[in-house]
Amino acid sequence: MAYVGQNIPHDSARGHVTGASLFLDDIPPARGELLVDVVGSPIAHGRITKIDLSAAREIPGVIALFTAADIPGHNDIGPILRDEHLLAADEALFVGDPIVLIAAETRDALRAARQAVRIELEPLPPIFTVEEAIAAGSYIGEPLTIARGDLEAGFAAADATLEGRLTIGGQDQFYLESQIAIVYPGEARTFTVLSSTQHPTEVQTMVAEVLGVPFNHVTVQVKRMGGGFGGKETQAAQPACMAALVAMKTGRPARLAYTKDDDMRWTGKRHPFESHYRVGFTRDGRITALDVELYSNGGYSADLSPPVMERAMLHTDNAYFIPNLRVTGRICRTNLPSNTAFRGFGGPQGVLSTENIIEEIARHLGLDPLDIRQRNLYGIEERNTTHYRQIVRNNTLPRLIEQLRRESDYDARREAIAAFNATSPTHACGLSLTPVKFGISFTRQAMNQANALVNIYTDGTVLVTTGGTEMGQGVNTRVRQIVADELGIDYAAVLVGPTDTSKNNNTSPTAASSGTDLNGAAAVDACGRLRARLAEVASRMLARPELGLTPSPESIRFERGLVRDLRRPDATLTFAEVVLQANIERVSLGERGHYATPGVDCNRATGRGTPFLYFTNGAAVSEVIVDRFTGEAKVLRVDLLMDLGESINPGIDRGQITGGFIQGMGWLTTEELMYSSHGELLSYSPTTYKIPNISDVPAVFNVSFLHNPDNVVSLRRSKAVGEPPLLLGISVWTAIKDAIAAVNPAGASALSAPATGEQILMRLGEPRIAVRAASPATAPQASA
Repeated sequence: MAYVGQNIPHDSARGHVTGASLFLDDIPPARGELLVDVVGSPIAHGRITKIDLSAAREIPGVIALFTAADIPGHNDIGPILRDEHLLAADEALFVGDPIVLIAAETRDALRAARQAVRIELEPLPPIFTVEEAIAAGSYIGEPLTIARGDLEAGFAAADATLEGRLTIGGQDQFYLESQIAIVYPGEARTFTVLSSTQHPTEVQTMVAEVLGVPFNHVTVQVKRMGGGFGGKETQAAQPACMAALVAMKTGRPARLAYTKDDDMRWTGKRHPFESHYRVGFTRDGRITALDVELYSNGGYSADLSPPVMERAMLHTDNAYFIPNLRVTGRICRTNLPSNTAFRGFGGPQGVLSTENIIEEIARHLGLDPLDIRQRNLYGIEERNTTHYRQIVRNNTLPRLIEQLRRESDYDARREAIAAFNATSPTHACGLSLTPVKFGISFTRQAMNQANALVNIYTDGTVLVTTGGTEMGQGVNTRVRQIVADELGIDYAAVLVGPTDTSKNNNTSPTAASSGTDLNGAAAVDACGRLRARLAEVASRMLARPELGLTPSPESIRFERGLVRDLRRPDATLTFAEVVLQANIERVSLGERGHYATPGVDCNRATGRGTPFLYFTNGAAVSEVIVDRFTGEAKVLRVDLLMDLGESINPGIDRGQITGGFIQGMGWLTTEELMYSSHGELLSYSPTTYKIPNISDVPAVFNVSFLHNPDNVVSLRRSKAVGEPPLLLGISVWTAIKDAIAAVNPAGASALSAPATGEQILMRLGEPRIAVRAASPATAPQASA
C-alpha cells in the first residue's frame, strides 16, 4: 500500500499543539549575542537633515549604532529592481522607513536608545492612494497590456455595455511568527543566518550584497516558519541583512525580531487595487468584449509588484472565455511600505474584478449570476484558449459547477432566499456560486526549478533536504510520503531536514503553490538514481546462478522496507541489508536530484505564451444573511468542490482548502487596513485588525474533492492547493453583494472590498420600518 494518497498527519502537528516545535525566538541566546532594533522615519516622506546618535551612545548596554554610511556593500537592494534601501540615507519614503540600527545587550537598552536617537526631517509631499498616484503620475515601471481579439468589433456586437470601477483593499499576512533573523559570524568573513523566510537563496544573496562578501560566505538555514503566506518571500531579507550588518561590525551574534505591532507597521501587504472596466454583452449574458485597467498600490518600491500585477492580468479571465479582451496594468508608487507577495499573488484581485463584472451584468439583465457564469465558461474542445494563448487542457470547470449546483441544492435555495427577502424588513440573504481557475507555476521561467539531496544511511534510514521551506502547509510531510514510496520504505524511516543553502543552492522561493510540485519532483529524480543503483546490488544478492537466475536489476522491487526479486517472490531482503551491502561495495548512497518544469514560458512583452503547467480548478457556494439595521453579515453555509487531481495527502489538502477559503473570506469582509491622514497604519494589532475567528466559520462547511485522474502532467497526478481555495472566498463577497441588491441595487453596484459591516450598512440605505419585524430565525436555514 502506497503512502501517497493517505491522510498522514502533518509531521509537526504534535509539536505545534504541545509547544515542542522550535521556532527561531525559542533558540537560546548565544554567548555575547546582541539584540537589534530599528529607528524609522516618523513621517511618510521627508528629506533627512540631521541624525544625532550622541545621547543614545551613552546609554548603558548600547554597544553600537549604525546608519547607511556604515554599510560596507550595497545599500540599494530589491528582489527585482534596486529601487529600495536597507537604511534611508537622504530621503525617508514611508512611516517607519529604517534609518538607524541599534545593537544592545538588553531590551531595556534598546527601548531607551530608540527614544534617545534624534532624527530631523524636512517634510515632502506624500502620496498614499491609487487615485493620488494616478493624479501625480507616480508609477513603478511602464504599463503592461495583454490582449486578444478585436475590442471594437466585440463592443459593436454587444446588446448592452456597462462601465464601472471597483476598489479592492489590501490585506495583512498576519503570520503568527513575526519577521526574525539570527546571524552568527564565523571565520574568514563567513556568516550563518537563521531566518524565518520562504526564500533562503534570496536572503543569502541580499545579505552577501549588503555585507560585500561572496555568496558562498553566507549560509541560510530554515527549519520552519510560524506562517508566511507570501509575506516572508522577499521581506524576510531586510531583518536578516540588518542583523548581519551588526554581526559583521561587532563580531558578535545578532538577533533582530520585530514585535507584532512593528511587523504590521513596517512590512508590505496584499496590494490594494483599482479596477476600471467597460464590458459588452448579449441579452443572454454572453460577454462579447471586456476592457479592464488594473492599478495596484505598490508602495514605495517595486518589490514583487511587477509579477503580482502580471498574475492579476493573467487571471482576469478567471474561468471564462472572453473572445475580445484587453487588460492593462499599472503599478502606483506611493509612500507606504512596499507591498509584496500574498497568497494568490495578484490572482485574487484579477479574479474579483471579473466576478464583480459578472454580478453587474446579471443584475442589469435580471438573470441569475450563476447562469451568466455557466454561459461564459471555458469549453472542452472549443472556446478553450486564454487571452495569453494558452490552451485550457483537462478542463473540469463545467463539471465542477454543474455538480456543485446540483449537490448544494442551489436552485431551491435561491427560490427560498427570494421569498425570504420579499417579506423580511430586518434582514436580507444572499447566495452566490463562484469558480476559480488558478494557474500553477511561477510566471518567471527560471524560477520553475528545484533541487533535492537524498542521503541513505547504512541502517536504512533516509534524510532528505530540499529548497522547499515549511511554513505549516505540509510540504515536508508530502515529500516524506513521496520519498518513502519511491524507495519502497516505511514513512517513519524518512526524515526531511532543515532547508540549508549549503545543501540546496540557488533555490526558488516556496511560493506559487509549487512547493511540492517542484521539490517533490526533484526528490523523485534523486530517488530514481539511488533505487537503480540499489537494484543492481540487490539483484546480485538475490541471484541464484545454480537455479539459472542471474542478476536482473529490472526484476527487483522495493516495497515497505523489503526488497525482492519478482522471479523469487519467496526470498526477501530488508532495505537496510541491501544498503549495508551497497556501502561495502562502495556504491554511492547519496544523490542530488533536479527538476525543471517542462513547457512553461511566457513573453512579457507580447503577453503570449504558456506560463502555467496546469490549472487547479474549484467552485464554492456561499450563503449569507445581512442585518439591515447594523450591517452585520454572517456566513450561514459554504459548499466547496475542488479538483485536486489525485491528492498526495487528502487530510492536509483539506486543511489548506478550509484555511485558504477563510483567509480569502477575511480579506473581503473584516480585514480592513486603516491609515491616518499622515500614512500611519492604524490597524496594526489584533485589537484593531480583525481576522476571522472561530465564530466567523460557517456553521455548515462542506468540502468535497472532484475525482480527476487525468492530470498526467504533474507529480503523481496531483494538483497544487495552496492558493486556489483563497479565491473561492470571493463567493462570500458576491453573496453579500447579492443580499444588498435585494434591498438596494444601486448600493450593491457601489460595494467595494472589503465588505465590512460599516460599508454594508451604507450600501443598504435606510431600512424599511415595519409594524411586525421578521425574526432572523425565519431566514433560510443552512443545512448540510
